[in-house]
Amino acid sequence: MEILKVSAKSVPNSVAGAIAGVIREKGMVEVQAVGAGAANQAIKAIAIARGYLAPTGLDVVCIPAFTSVVIDGEERTAIRLIVEPR
Repeated sequence: MEILKVSAKSVPNSVAGAIAGVIREKGMVEVQAVGAGAANQAIKAIAIARGYLAPTGLDVVCIPAFTSVVIDGEERTAIRLIVEPR
């Protein structure tokens, strides 16, 4: 499964386009975000991606979970958002 990493500085429309592209190509995508700002941008991007995919008959859902990631040698908790068609 492809992983898209989102930061607080990510542009939601750009991330949404990436999400929609991966969904069309591979059927599902994992979006990872560390921190409140990144999680906010990720959720906005998923909402926008739903709008991009709806006209093609794809209704996507988001399954949230936690995961651990290593950043600069330090283990951090990230939000893991699995996006897949309903």
